[in-house]
Amino acid sequence: MANFEAYQEYQRIEDFEEDSPPGEEDLLLHVPEGLKDSWHHVKNLDNFFTRIYHFHQKNGFSCMMLSEFFELVQFLFVVTFTTFLVNCVEYDVLFANRAVNHTGPSQNPLDRNKVTLPDAILPSQQCTQRIQDSSWIIFLLIMAAIFWIYRLIKVFCNLLSYWEIRQFYIKALKIRKDELCNFTWQEVQDRLISLQREQQMCIHKKELTELDIYHRILRFKNYMVAMINKSLLPVQLQLPLLGNVIFLTQGLKYNFELILFWGPGSLFQNKWNLHPKYKRSGNRLELAQQLSRVILLIGLANLLLCPFILVWQVLYAFFSYTEVIRREPGSLGARRWSLYGRLYLRHFNELDHELHGRLGRGYKPTSKYMNSFTSPLLTVLAKNIAFFSGSVLAVLIALTIYDEDVLTVQHILTAITVLGVVITIARSFIPDEHMVWCPEQLLQCVLAHIHYMPDHWRGHANKSETRDEVAQLFQYKAVFILEELLSPIVTPFILIFHLRNKSLEIIDFFRNFTVEVVGVGDICSFAQMDIRRHGNPTWMSEGQTEASIYQQAENGKTELSLMHFTIQNPRWQPPQESSLFISHLKGKVQHDAQGGPSTQLLLSEAPLCTSLQSNESATGPENLLASVLAHPILTASGLQGRDRRFIPPSTAASAAASVLASLSSSQLPHTSRSHAHGLLPSSVHSEATMYHSDHTIPNSDSHIRSNALNSEFASAEMSLHAIYMHELHQQSSHPPRTSGQWQNSMPMRDPHTSMGLQAHSGHGSSTSLPTPVQLGGWKEEEEEDEADQEINSGSTPKPGTGSSC
Repeated sequence: MANFEAYQEYQRIEDFEEDSPPGEEDLLLHVPEGLKDSWHHVKNLDNFFTRIYHFHQKNGFSCMMLSEFFELVQFLFVVTFTTFLVNCVEYDVLFANRAVNHTGPSQNPLDRNKVTLPDAILPSQQCTQRIQDSSWIIFLLIMAAIFWIYRLIKVFCNLLSYWEIRQFYIKALKIRKDELCNFTWQEVQDRLISLQREQQMCIHKKELTELDIYHRILRFKNYMVAMINKSLLPVQLQLPLLGNVIFLTQGLKYNFELILFWGPGSLFQNKWNLHPKYKRSGNRLELAQQLSRVILLIGLANLLLCPFILVWQVLYAFFSYTEVIRREPGSLGARRWSLYGRLYLRHFNELDHELHGRLGRGYKPTSKYMNSFTSPLLTVLAKNIAFFSGSVLAVLIALTIYDEDVLTVQHILTAITVLGVVITIARSFIPDEHMVWCPEQLLQCVLAHIHYMPDHWRGHANKSETRDEVAQLFQYKAVFILEELLSPIVTPFILIFHLRNKSLEIIDFFRNFTVEVVGVGDICSFAQMDIRRHGNPTWMSEGQTEASIYQQAENGKTELSLMHFTIQNPRWQPPQESSLFISHLKGKVQHDAQGGPSTQLLLSEAPLCTSLQSNESATGPENLLASVLAHPILTASGLQGRDRRFIPPSTAASAAASVLASLSSSQLPHTSRSHAHGLLPSSVHSEATMYHSDHTIPNSDSHIRSNALNSEFASAEMSLHAIYMHELHQQSSHPPRTSGQWQNSMPMRDPHTSMGLQAHSGHGSSTSLPTPVQLGGWKEEEEEDEADQEINSGSTPKPGTGSSC
């Protein structure tokens, strides 16, 4: 660690209980009378900006408080209903194992043996006596009551806190509650930045930037993203039969954050400052031992609370998913982005709504890629199971239609329900007979939205190993539920036997990768998106970075995060190193665009390309993106253009460069997108995002449509950058491969530094050896050894009933 001594020396401000530098503790005493209700000198800006963001994303005060109220009611209902089911129901009577003699003058003799629901419910006195006789039930109820009271106090505090935020929106930002849904977060953020000039919410600096606000909201999340990127957190387990398994649940993530950020014995002394002792290298071994003890205590506490947490997890899962499974059995076969996938795929300084929108756009192509893998043997079995189960179910349904008394036969409803579930599950393993098996193109389409892909996936999209790694990012819902149920059992062992062994690495990580930003506090240095400190030479930053292998972010995280943040916040002025990198990228884009297809040609191919991509979208951005993805296939096949001339072969990189060059040539100063070559309607430009002096929104409907269209084009532009940068990363890191696409090595040229910085795209040359790219600890060396082996097992994906491209 001797190479990082200069990295560890920071110019720091004295630590105070409130967010103010020395000598300014009494500023609040000098605030003028008219500003009593203003938000001058906010003590905890992290919490303040986070609440402002959550208030906007959760649709205001009423929705937030109603949600928290029903969370309290849900907890109370689960505890009360479970206690009632355990102690107040006579199950022998309910299951007719014991006869009930009904007597009474008004009792119908034919109904004397009929069991009613009140017959199975014990009287209140007997029920209360059962509860009082069980000390275990009383103990659990006391624990639940304590937790509920804690939640109630927290809800009351949130009520006061978010009422203040509501007043802030109305009085300071001039946004009425009925207008909140019409504002994007970027517009709210612009008003925050303007308000800082009038009322010094942060007194460290006069001007706030978009990056400052992101840093405060995402301070701890950026650390988590960086630790996942550097494979520091022990989320990969080696299991005897399953091999490498990624295990990261909400409970485990909560414990990571408790240990590192805000719990007792954590590394941060407050919300915005790392404790000074962790910034010095002299006592790193002692601090590692101290952290190891904290992890051990937290692990033992988890082990002690394991039975209670497990019972709660089972009960909550039962009440949450049983009805859904009965109504839609196939829902367990649906997929969702795993918690690990959300951290692995997250950019630095990417807010929750930006991440959810991006992964939401990538849901369909990723589902198509995963569903394209079929096992012929499993398909045959599933078809026959569906046939036999369907035959029996058809007979039972016919009998119930003929005579409804069939439903009174014991277990007949159970049989119908089980057969329906079996048929639904079996059909999920039967592939669509019209499916076109094109894994490389599908994976490229997935990359366009998720932005990150290990190098060893390229050219191996048809292998089951690649599919298994994608499945760890995009897991079955049934796997998610199972992991959450197992979390109380597995979490203590991960903490005690795995995380403790990484104590020294964690101490070194926080010391080496924590910097102080004036007006923000201590943040993860990766979140600065500094190309010089954390750039990777194989990701177009050669000659601009001084980072060693230890300092480099993996998978181009620094470069792609910088591009994403710049596109999402077009008014942000990047620092010099970042500006130089963006200028370098623009020069490379302009060069590659000269040899690429024209944007008009790509637009003319849009209907055919979207058909090849099985894309039902009809919007301009998505059609254009599909054209860029499919254009190499069309040109490689010798397709004639509409002018009956042969289209020369080109790569996805050159096609993306052409579109990016067109976009950059006609950008607007106050909007993130443009209408290059007629892609955007002219009405968009009149609705540019502005901070109106009268704080009103003229023509609200067109304003919303404009924001939505701008957001779509921002997403499409970032997708093009991801494709372009990955293509050129592959060209600079590996020799061209034959992977179903034309590979065309483009000559590298020095950047045109005189060009503007408005376009956020490009490439830089690289001749250095690539660093091993890992996905949660997967080593590329191992994948390269297996690259030449053909997988001939039953799970190997092969074209089945569908065709192959």
